[in-house]
Amino acid sequence: MATAGAPARTVAPKIVAKGAQKRFPTRRGWVTAVESVDLEVAEGEFVCVVGPSGCGKSTFLRILAGLDHATAGEARIVPGSDPKQPLNAVVFQEYAIFPWKTVLANVAFGPQMRGVTRAEREAIARAWIAKVGLERFEDYYPAQLSGGMKQRVSIARALAHDPQVLLMDEPLGALDAQTRAVLQEELLRLWEETRKTVVYVTHSIDEAVLLGDRVVVMTAHPGRVKTEFRIDLPRPRDLTTTSTPAYAALTGAVWAALRDEVRAAMAQDAEEVRS
Repeated sequence: MATAGAPARTVAPKIVAKGAQKRFPTRRGWVTAVESVDLEVAEGEFVCVVGPSGCGKSTFLRILAGLDHATAGEARIVPGSDPKQPLNAVVFQEYAIFPWKTVLANVAFGPQMRGVTRAEREAIARAWIAKVGLERFEDYYPAQLSGGMKQRVSIARALAHDPQVLLMDEPLGALDAQTRAVLQEELLRLWEETRKTVVYVTHSIDEAVLLGDRVVVMTAHPGRVKTEFRIDLPRPRDLTTTSTPAYAALTGAVWAALRDEVRAAMAQDAEEVRS
């Protein structure tokens, strides 16, 4: 695996992938979605994964989440010392919150499943609802909220669950540009407060460089790790970071590594149409 300024990790990894592979049966035979992925993520590290559409980014995340399994190799989260702490929580692009529950009940759901008392779990939920700026909406239902507000609820619910690892699959991809920018800054602020281990899948190079400690670039299908970049921009960050020369240089370097993979993916799509 090529690297581009990848950091030396001196602590035990929180996430380990070794030769991870995922194959699916189709009418045309077996298809390999992810091939020989090797990756380590340190405790408290924010790692963004970028790659062309269909390269297996989300598949890899689902394996880490335990929602799917590798057909060869491994991709796993190393459990922490507290067996009661949830291993992971996932935030999807779709607003995966319960439509029949209020904001408060949605955010309190994780602690409820862990057997936390009602008073304590509502206190936890209210604290996270406040952190994402939805204090006035705790009694609202999802149908009464905008897309950005629903995704704030999803993020608050994941963090209220207090997972060891936060897995995020294009969590801001469905939002308009302005709402997305606001939530990027909120994510930066929340991560500074919690220092959770995060794996964040995104199509946006700009977003990956703004948020991440590292950016991992995957190849076109089947997805492999092509290279990775250490993002040594100073923290804390906000949107003013995007106006710096260092940020521009990093986004340009990531795109240079990704460009040929996007073209290869487009060629694969065209071939699929012809066949």
